[in-house]
Amino acid sequence: MQNVILAIHLILALLLIGVVLLQRSEGGGLGMGSTGGVVSGRSAATALAKVTWIFAGLFIATSITLTILAAHDSATSSVIDQIGGTVPAPAAPELPATTTPLTALPATTDAPATPPKAEN
Repeated sequence: MQNVILAIHLILALLLIGVVLLQRSEGGGLGMGSTGGVVSGRSAATALAKVTWIFAGLFIATSITLTILAAHDSATSSVIDQIGGTVPAPAAPELPATTTPLTALPATTDAPATPPKAEN
């Protein structure tokens, strides 16, 4: 059932793209609008607008349906359950090995560290 709805969804997407591309640009975004006139094609624009709204509504409906189906399928099992594996427990981080015990730290002085003198 999910594959059928997905196929319908893809067909609706293509139809929606085609209908939008068929429409005439009358928004005036670039200063190009229709001048009207005797033969204006306004009825064709309204018919294409209605078809666009229908395709858009069906597209949204199939999107919501696919989302609900995917959420229902994912709630029943996880990916690990599907492949038959087990989740490994996280390993504790290993501490680096020290050469001297922590109690035998060298004495510190307040003098700043100076680089060794270079030989000429």
